[in-house]
Amino acid sequence: MNLSTIDYIILVAYMLLIVGIGVFSGVKRKSKSSEGFFLAGRSLKWPLIGTALFAANISTIHMVGLAGQGFSDGLVWGNFEWAAPFMLIVLGLVFAPFYFKTKISTLPEFLEMRYNRPTRTMLAVISLFTALFLHIGVSLYAGALVFENFFGIERYTAIVVIAIATLIYSIVGGLKAVVLTEALQSGILIIGASIMTILAMLALPEYGIHSFTDLKAALKPDQLSMIQTSSKSALPFFIFVPGYIVLGLNYWCADQTIVQKVLGAKTLKDAQSGPIFAGFIKILPVFIMIFPGIFAYIILKDKIEIADQTLPVLILNILPVGLKGLMSAALLAALMSTIASALNSAGTLVSMDIVKRDRPNIADKNILIIGRITILAVTVFAIAWSPLIAKFPSIFEAINDLLAVLSPPISVVFIFGIMSKRGTPKAGHYTLIFGFILAVIAFCIDFEMIAGKRYISDVWGIHFMLKATYLFLICTVFYYLVSYFTPKANSEVLKKMTMKNPLSFITDGKVQGISDPRILAGILIIVMSVLYYIFR
Repeated sequence: MNLSTIDYIILVAYMLLIVGIGVFSGVKRKSKSSEGFFLAGRSLKWPLIGTALFAANISTIHMVGLAGQGFSDGLVWGNFEWAAPFMLIVLGLVFAPFYFKTKISTLPEFLEMRYNRPTRTMLAVISLFTALFLHIGVSLYAGALVFENFFGIERYTAIVVIAIATLIYSIVGGLKAVVLTEALQSGILIIGASIMTILAMLALPEYGIHSFTDLKAALKPDQLSMIQTSSKSALPFFIFVPGYIVLGLNYWCADQTIVQKVLGAKTLKDAQSGPIFAGFIKILPVFIMIFPGIFAYIILKDKIEIADQTLPVLILNILPVGLKGLMSAALLAALMSTIASALNSAGTLVSMDIVKRDRPNIADKNILIIGRITILAVTVFAIAWSPLIAKFPSIFEAINDLLAVLSPPISVVFIFGIMSKRGTPKAGHYTLIFGFILAVIAFCIDFEMIAGKRYISDVWGIHFMLKATYLFLICTVFYYLVSYFTPKANSEVLKKMTMKNPLSFITDGKVQGISDPRILAGILIIVMSVLYYIFR
């Protein structure tokens, strides 16, 4: 894609601005403690938490993929976006109060309180594995591919440049730098994508599209349908719903990279309202990322050979000079925010869950040093690992396969850990071990490089969302079997770490006006129900 000098100036200026803000926030930060670095001194307000949650979730490949899926299949893949608000409500109302009142620094620390120390260690290992291989490694490779196609920059050079730029402000500024830059990146991303959507929509009348009815008639059957029940659909709704609950509980409620923003909240209300605010923002990607792909099916069909070309073709043909640079900056924003979040969480996991746990009297300044060294080391490993993503059939298959097998045991120990008093300390530990072993086996027999065929997906015909559901059910049975044969947790632990009853997150406490997180969550549910009805 050929950009003008103005576009390149905008792109470079943006990179310098992001790095500058991150470094400046780190230098200016009054608190030089480990809590200040990893949790922003627990000073984050709900708007920053919400925008940072959104930015950490939206990656470059996310934007490219959503546009391509809009072009090829339509709104059905938007279910991943519109199901997220429901999981963010669960994070805000169910999990956030437990995380806030226990003052934890990491999610493995929470599991130590609920179960035992070995459970903490096992989750720390899995979380570090996920941050390195999934969040950072895949994002680096995906971003490099995009920038190779967009700007002709050799992919491995792009990997190194992107990693170094993100590393600088991550290692200097800590979580406060991450959330400040993510707030700016969210704004740029939304503005750039919105402008592209509007311009694409304004081009529709030239192709005879003057109403929603005309648009629907010009598209493939069900391309504007969110709820598809046919087994031939790319994402049948009856398979998607249970599978997404499994993936969503892990990703939105139990992933250190995501939840770390909530752990840095200033007040309980900030910890609860931030995720719900993010839920409202998550409505936008369907309209500003998937719909442009749908519009491209009409106005640019002859110029798009494969679905993943949709976004670059849109940028090249729809946006004027200057805005091409802004949208390119938005792509870079999505990439850097995901990597920065994962780097900060990796540093936190190693420092707090491994080093400080075993050496509780270690000096705070040494914890900071170890955290920064971890961030540097993880970056180097991720740079080395990321080119190997090319061995997978596709980036999306790599992401989906990893999430589908890694999520079930984590979702089990978290959701039943706070909702059930029956779960024992050994059940938490053994379920994570058992689930991780299952994950490795399932991944290997469904990875063509190892097994020769994709047995689960292709030979047995099991959808990756259904695979997640089956593994969750197996891990649930295992969890309760171990609980039946092992000693219960201490009664004081259960009183502090589990819910009084399944609806206590709604019934406890007086409602404090319209700004009460429960009221906001109710409004969000109504909005989502209306949207699903319109695009059913």
